Amino acid sequence: MHAPASMKYGFRIRTRSGAVVDNLLIFGRDDSEAERKLRQMYMGCEILEKRNVACGPARSGPVNYEDVVDLISGH
Repeated sequence: MHAPASMKYGFRIRTRSGAVVDNLLIFGRDDSEAERKLRQMYMGCEILEKRNVACGPARSGPVNYEDVVDLISGH
């Protein structure tokens, strides 16, 4: 039996001290699990925005030079 696939969720929060944190990325099986993990790390935070983040396709083999250059250059 395979483990369920994880999704990546993006959050924008306000910490309990008032600082705004953008682009927090958390993996979870669903949005409630990701939010639970977030609240464990940032107790008392206010979630300002929550979104699903598209993950790139899974690799099927070793990484080659072109893959690394594409990753660095943002292609």
